[in-house]
Amino acid sequence: MTRRDLLAGTAGASLMAAQSSKRRNVIFVLTDDHRYDAFGFTGAQPMLHGRTPEMDRLASEGVHFKNAFVTTSLCSPSRASILTGVYAHRHKIIDNSTAIPAGTRFFPELLQKAGYDTGFFGKWHMGNESDSPQPGFSKWVSFRGQGSYFPERNGLNVDGKRVAQKGHITTELTDYATTWLRDRPKDKPYFMYLSHKAVHAPFAPLPRDKGVLDGSRFVRPATMARDAEGVETWPRWVRDQRNSFHGADFPYHSRLDLATYYQQYAETLLGVDRSLGQLRETLAARGELDSTLVIYMGDNGFAFGEHGLIDKRTAFEESMRVPMLARCPELFRAGSIVTKMTANLDIMPTVLDVAGVAAPAGLDGRSMLRLAQSGDDPQWRRELLYEYFWESDFPQTPTQHALREDRYKYVLAHGVWDTNQLYDLEMDPHEAHNLISQPEHAGRVKRMNSRLFELLKETGGLSLPLYPDSGSSSNLRDENGAAAVDFPKTMKKK
Repeated sequence: MTRRDLLAGTAGASLMAAQSSKRRNVIFVLTDDHRYDAFGFTGAQPMLHGRTPEMDRLASEGVHFKNAFVTTSLCSPSRASILTGVYAHRHKIIDNSTAIPAGTRFFPELLQKAGYDTGFFGKWHMGNESDSPQPGFSKWVSFRGQGSYFPERNGLNVDGKRVAQKGHITTELTDYATTWLRDRPKDKPYFMYLSHKAVHAPFAPLPRDKGVLDGSRFVRPATMARDAEGVETWPRWVRDQRNSFHGADFPYHSRLDLATYYQQYAETLLGVDRSLGQLRETLAARGELDSTLVIYMGDNGFAFGEHGLIDKRTAFEESMRVPMLARCPELFRAGSIVTKMTANLDIMPTVLDVAGVAAPAGLDGRSMLRLAQSGDDPQWRRELLYEYFWESDFPQTPTQHALREDRYKYVLAHGVWDTNQLYDLEMDPHEAHNLISQPEHAGRVKRMNSRLFELLKETGGLSLPLYPDSGSSSNLRDENGAAAVDFPKTMKKK
């Protein structure tokens, strides 16, 4: 390295440090069920190649957090963890029906107290079906429950008043958000939370995007096959779920073709990509494109046939892993890639850090700013806790706790007579071979099990939260489909 390079690097670091002290504008964009690899730039599915230019641009001009996760792969718990910075067993919003506990504080309230304008646009999906304005937001545009891609009778809740929905929800929310953004006074910082309904099922692309991917190829995952390599090592509940509401053989109790389903998913995602372009153009017109921190994230992943499953909830990578991109040239370099494990827990402390607002004590997440700037942080986590609590609506997936490290993942299922799981993510990234019964991993299983319960104890997670069930259940099987399987051989004794 030359003296000039050294001075340039020092100057750049000093500039970034100075820029970090600003009360910065922040835009947080959340999508629903967007899996971690559903971009053009990842090359995971040929049909998306070149189809997500704005998302690809975010990655090339900003930071790609390649190993980002949610700590519960379900809409409401994940969204609550984003807004509180703590695990679901702490904020108590453990499923999509749980009411928001009294006294819950979401971080936009702290931003408001610090002088920020705050706006929420989109899917709230916490506290049953309410779409009423929530504390912490000076501007509010939302809808009940899952809402609708196209206009229907409930319409929107705009600042507490019912307003008709005029068009496709992705376009509508983007228009509300960009209008609010254009009107922000220059002398006051703002935080915008744009929460898309897309790409939640049943997928519905914008009319201009419907059918544009006809003829595209869908790459079926190797673990989708009934006789997939390693299938005999999987738990019974995983293999039996193939023939269920969330199974590849009986998806949503239908004959749905997963290739067609993924095409609809991808076409619906194109509208979200276009929305990001509108936000970028609005920021550029205000002269704030390079000074504003934009964070893009999915609320959970989504399986398209992996392990014979669809949907989310499980501790498999395609369920708990999510997309996470961030752009702010004043804060970090273009094209940066972070491989450390980040999580939905980290959004709250990161936004507060960038805003110059002190984070409350006791959070489970931490600011990603230093990690984004340098690609490393000696104090960064080496493990992450995952949890999912059984729902009577979808009884095929048991309560699960998992400990994910950089290389290994240990998964414990609660309340079922079955085998647990251990995967070597370096040698087996698709989690095809469950190593739980391999003698050479016995010590690792013991250590990870012990550490899992230590983390639960440290964070107050040793009691299972329980709420009344909904009274309904998607528990059917196809009579002519795959039969129930036997126990793994490792559980049998001669």
